Amino acid sequence: MSAYIVADIDITDPEAYEQYKPLASAAIEKYGARPLARGGDVETAEGDWKPKRFVILEFPSMEQLRKFYDSPEYVKARTIRQQASKSNLIFVKGV
Repeated sequence: MSAYIVADIDITDPEAYEQYKPLASAAIEKYGARPLARGGDVETAEGDWKPKRFVILEFPSMEQLRKFYDSPEYVKARTIRQQASKSNLIFVKGV
């Protein structure tokens, strides 16, 4: 069953964030994820939520998602992201 990472990222240090992108992309590819949305235009339909950089990644399973998230490759990237942005991130199990 598919699983998803959904993230709302407010980039606070664009220069440092550029270092994150290639590291994250390599880890995403290695762990079999498929980007469904990645920083495109966001239109709020209801409520006050105004995401900055919105990302949805699809993984083959929750197990594979967790392997990615905890992998040495992504931990390195994640550290950079956390220093260069404020993020809200959730894991969602598909139906």
